[in-house]
Amino acid sequence: MTFNKAALRPFFMHIGITIKANAELQEVLIALLAEMGYDGFEQQEGLLMAYVSETGFDEHRLKTLGLGYEITRIAEKNWNEEWEKSFQPVVIEGFCAVRAHFHDPIPGVAYELVITPKMSFGTGHHATTLMMLQAMQGLPLDGKRVLDFGTGTGVLAILAEKLGAAGVEAIDCDDWSIDNARENAEANGCRRINIQKGEAVHGGPFDIILANINKHVILEELSAMEQQLTTGGVILLSGLLKEDSEDIENEAAKTNFSISLRMTKENWILLKSEKMK
Repeated sequence: MTFNKAALRPFFMHIGITIKANAELQEVLIALLAEMGYDGFEQQEGLLMAYVSETGFDEHRLKTLGLGYEITRIAEKNWNEEWEKSFQPVVIEGFCAVRAHFHDPIPGVAYELVITPKMSFGTGHHATTLMMLQAMQGLPLDGKRVLDFGTGTGVLAILAEKLGAAGVEAIDCDDWSIDNARENAEANGCRRINIQKGEAVHGGPFDIILANINKHVILEELSAMEQQLTTGGVILLSGLLKEDSEDIENEAAKTNFSISLRMTKENWILLKSEKMK
């Protein structure tokens, strides 16, 4: 049993839904439900449990999935405390580790990130975040200007600074994420990250753009990303399902991007693109 997103809002009444689904369908449903505001997921063999605040529950939208489900009202509890019981560090051997403040330091890695996610997305556990961390290992970040679009916990922005970025603009549309990213940046001693609320790509030019969001937002913002990226600049795109690849690559072909790397984990993908000269 795993929480795929960070902890639920502490002490808020939640609605839980249970859907019968195999592992592959569960990954698709997590992406769809996250866009509907569901902020916690548990996966078991053949079952997906998803949680949303009582005020955010919209059964009409849920029915559009066309799947059977069971609804449970969940009493108030400290979801952050529940999450902490199961949270384990994420280690990319020899490169970096992501741990919470209550974990012991991780030996044998070049970069250690201390992340307390609260209500934000991005601890390295989800396939998309893990691939982004892995792909950043090969980026020429030293002295570069970086945009972290959809920063969540700030984990990618923090790693970018630790890898030598001269400056990082980190934006997110969610107030919880902004506050959480600022706390995490401070906890990691970061001084070159500017975290601000926003829904669109701006503030360039950038040498590197990190965008771990979703297909809808990436398609909307890809043209703006090209305009804000320097010639020869690199963009990492994730938050994408395998079936999203064709649409994203077709849109990239309309711009000045060329796909130079494809990564796959479970049912998720990462695309690395470079702005052609």
